[in-house]
Amino acid sequence: MAALSAWFWNERFWLPHNVTWADFADPATGEEYPEAGHLLSVLPLALGIFAVRIIFERFIASPCARRLHIHAGASRQAQPNAVLERVFTSITKSPNPRHLDGLSKQLDWDVRKVQRWFRHRRSQDKPSTHTRFCESTWRFTFYLGIFTYGIRFLWQTPWMWDTRHCWYNYPFQTLTPGLYHYYVAELAFYWSLMFSQFTDIKRKDFLIMFVHHVATVSLISFSYANNMLRVGSLVMCVHDTADFIMEAAKMANYAKYQRLCDFLFVVFSVVFFITRLLIFPVWILNSTLFESWAIIGPYPSWWLFNSLLLVLQVLHVIWSYLIGRIAIKAVLRGKVTKDDRSDIESSSEEESDTPKEQKPTPHSHSGSRKGENGTNGHYTEPRARTHVSNGW
Repeated sequence: MAALSAWFWNERFWLPHNVTWADFADPATGEEYPEAGHLLSVLPLALGIFAVRIIFERFIASPCARRLHIHAGASRQAQPNAVLERVFTSITKSPNPRHLDGLSKQLDWDVRKVQRWFRHRRSQDKPSTHTRFCESTWRFTFYLGIFTYGIRFLWQTPWMWDTRHCWYNYPFQTLTPGLYHYYVAELAFYWSLMFSQFTDIKRKDFLIMFVHHVATVSLISFSYANNMLRVGSLVMCVHDTADFIMEAAKMANYAKYQRLCDFLFVVFSVVFFITRLLIFPVWILNSTLFESWAIIGPYPSWWLFNSLLLVLQVLHVIWSYLIGRIAIKAVLRGKVTKDDRSDIESSSEEESDTPKEQKPTPHSHSGSRKGENGTNGHYTEPRARTHVSNGW
């Protein structure tokens, strides 16, 4: 075990040339350097945040949803049937015409009745609009709070105004309480998101989002262990800037305030483009690639850190392209339509995956404002989701 630890914490990988772990052993009185062991405190804090989320959604977000006339409304339950349940859980949730014909004959049911059973069974696994609103309200509250804290903290730091301070005296930069709290809060939140994935209704993008959260936790932990907290705090702040606006747009969508939803989406798009395509590469990547090279020089973990940031920038370009497509559609149609890129949650299966029971008639869609997904019909569910929030 000691050999494995020595290999993992190899000084030649983690630290600049002529720096060893022993150099951090005796800091001056009242000073402290980041240590990997500090991150262990994040796990109980993440459980605490998860508990706070449950209380928040039940006693704050849920009453807000009801005041906005977003009710829980249990979905229609499928009639118990052992044969169809076995097909649903073991074979397919969206049977093709051949399967439908076979099941129809086996059960002596009409094909439309079999289709209807599968549609109702899928809807049982879908989170309601009420659940989605509560979840977005929680995320909006956290993202707005952590962004506000980050801005207030960074406003007083020298590296906010001159990024070269991220590298002066590196890696012997002491850990301040404000910076520690900022990092720990962000890291604990993403740990809590991983916990909640196993208790929330399972969605079709479960694996994608789990990998995203693991990557985020890994990157924040890596920058902490490598004492790149100063530039890491700038990266987190840049990514937090657009997140709460996106959640606000989703809340407006679920509450059927279409004009507010469209306005917030436009604001989100502008902020996203500015922060991810201008500020991030010009301000942060310029510092991590060029200023750090001039001040401290490259070393193995420096190369890894910058490689990950460059990959992140590629994702920014892809997400911006997808958002741009939506913005163009919004301009042409006068409203925000299908969101190919957003964080609006898709469930295990979409209604559109099923064969249609019947052709729509001129009156078949006029009876409900919400549509099947319980939203306003403009900002609709994506077939698959690409997460665009904090890219760490």
